[in-house]
Amino acid sequence: MMQAIKKQSTNKRKHKSPFQLALRRFLKNKLAIGGIIILVIILLAAIFAPLLTEHDPTYGDLLKIEKPPSEEHILGTDSSGRDNFARLLYGARISLTVGFSAMLFTLIIGVITGAIAGYYGGKIDSIIMRLADLVLAIPFLVLALTIIAILQEVTVMIFVTVIAITTWPTLTRIVRGTFLSLREQEFVLGARAIGSSDFRVIFKHFIPNAIGPIIVNATLMMASMIIIESGLSFIGMGIPQPTPTWGNMISEAQNIRILKDHPEAWIPPGLGILITVLAINFIGDGLRDAFDPKSNRR
Repeated sequence: MMQAIKKQSTNKRKHKSPFQLALRRFLKNKLAIGGIIILVIILLAAIFAPLLTEHDPTYGDLLKIEKPPSEEHILGTDSSGRDNFARLLYGARISLTVGFSAMLFTLIIGVITGAIAGYYGGKIDSIIMRLADLVLAIPFLVLALTIIAILQEVTVMIFVTVIAITTWPTLTRIVRGTFLSLREQEFVLGARAIGSSDFRVIFKHFIPNAIGPIIVNATLMMASMIIIESGLSFIGMGIPQPTPTWGNMISEAQNIRILKDHPEAWIPPGLGILITVLAINFIGDGLRDAFDPKSNRR
C-alpha cells in the first residue's frame, strides 16, 4: 500500500506541467522574489500617492522656489516651487505606466509580426525582416527624436507609441527565430495533417511553446522602456513639464548649482529609476532561469 502511494506521488511529480516546474524554480530565486517585493512597494506608493502626500505635483509656488527639506516639504521644492516628494510619487506613476504600456504595445507588434514571419516564411518573412532591418539600421535616438519633432506635441500615449514603433524589431526577431525552430516539429506537422487552421496552430501550438522567451524578453524590455523614457525626458524630448516623471525630475541636475546644493531634487528620482530597473531585471533573470534551466550558471 505504501509503495503504491509513493509511486502515485512520484508520478504526480513527473507529470507536472512545464509552467508548474518553471514556477517552482522561480520561487527558489531569492533575487527574483526580492525584485517582486520591491516592485510591488514602488507600485503601491505610486497608486496611493494621494494618501502619502497632500501636495499637487504640478502646482508651483513662486514663494517657495528651491526650498530645502522641511516638515512641510520632505524633499524640498524644485526650481518652480513644486513639491519634490509629490513629484517623486506621481512621477513613479507616469514612468511605470510608460514602461508597461510601451512594453505591452511593443509585445503586441513584435509577437504578431514575428509569428507571421516565422510561420509563413517566404516572401512574407522577407518583407517583415527587411522592414525590421530598416528600423534597426537607423539609430534609435535619431529615429525617436525625429518622430517626436514631427509630432511636436508629446503626450504619454504618443510617447508610448513612438517607443513601440522604434523598438519592435528586436522582439520580432526573437519570436521569428522561436517559430522557425518549432515549425518542423512533429506536433506541428501532425496538427497541420489533421486540417487545423493556421490560427489554431499558431495559438494552440506555437505561442504556448514560445511563451517562455516572450515573457522573459517582455520583462527585461520594460526596464529598458523606463530608461528610454528617463533619458529622453532628461534631454527635454520626453514627457513635457509640468507632468512629473523621474526623467524630467533628474533634468533639474543640468543646473550645476542645483546639482551641488540641492541633491534632494535629483538623487531620489535617480535612485527610483535605479532600484526599479534593478528589480525588473532581477525578475527577468529569474524568469529566464525558470523557463530555461540550462541558462542558470549557478
